[in-house]
Amino acid sequence: MKALTKTDFNFPGQKSVYHGKVRDVYNINDEKLVMVATDRISAFDVILPKGIPFKGQVLNQIASKFLDATADICPNWKLSSPDPMVTVGVMCEGFPIEMIVRGYLCGSAWRAYKSGVREICGVKLPEGMRENEKFPTPIITPTTKAEIGEHDADISKDEILSKGLATPEEYDLLEKYTLALFQRGTDIAAKRGLILVDTKYEFGKHNGVIYLMDEIHTPDSSRYFYADGYAEKFAKGEPQKQLSKEFVREWLMDNGFQGKAGQQVPPMTDEIVTSISDRYIELYEHITGEQFQKEEASDDILERIEKNVLKAI
Repeated sequence: MKALTKTDFNFPGQKSVYHGKVRDVYNINDEKLVMVATDRISAFDVILPKGIPFKGQVLNQIASKFLDATADICPNWKLSSPDPMVTVGVMCEGFPIEMIVRGYLCGSAWRAYKSGVREICGVKLPEGMRENEKFPTPIITPTTKAEIGEHDADISKDEILSKGLATPEEYDLLEKYTLALFQRGTDIAAKRGLILVDTKYEFGKHNGVIYLMDEIHTPDSSRYFYADGYAEKFAKGEPQKQLSKEFVREWLMDNGFQGKAGQQVPPMTDEIVTSISDRYIELYEHITGEQFQKEEASDDILERIEKNVLKAI
């Protein structure tokens, strides 16, 4: 199995290209973006040395389906998805924040809570909570959008407003959209026997209108639990069976890597790579209710993408 870890296209009208941790984003005439979901994988803000076959296709196709399924809630940037690994959309000026919404106490929020933290991003947390416990209502814990090589940093609503990262009216709308999108994602997940635990959204402006950008409800941006067995596992204090990238982080932490200076990424064996690929495909099939159709990667995958994109732009 081959993995696509690098692209270097030169499309007509191309003004620039941004190589992110996972996506390569091509600016076409300052009007459209061509976003290629590669098979790169990152954790702790570090790009891991091996790509994961089919991961880009999984991410792009889940995001594409959810953009379509939430278009009635707020405008989004998608125009078309001409290739299994590509979305073409309108260019927006992004807000320098990510809207993270949490329905349950887990992951980094639980690690902070366990260490004694009782306020995250200006949101006060109740005493006596346990790992994977559901919040009374979902909470929004924004982060700054990191520059390359930097870690996202927690930020409160008050700080966002005082720094002028959004106006009060804009932030109110971002909160409204975030909670509505999370509720839609929660409802769709429930129909598939899943719990949408937490996720992040990115927004920008196009012609003065706020748009949802980037990916949505993918395993890179979201965490899912299996609904079946959640209550029993929670009652016993057992780990939840989950579909997310958290299992990759846990594997790295178990092998002494958390992205800190001097730490080395553990060897990524073929077995590890295949197991990560299988988990991504498993989430696709659970969250969409459809069988995943592998777009077999071959030496001409770049040629296929270029041909499909040229038709779309």
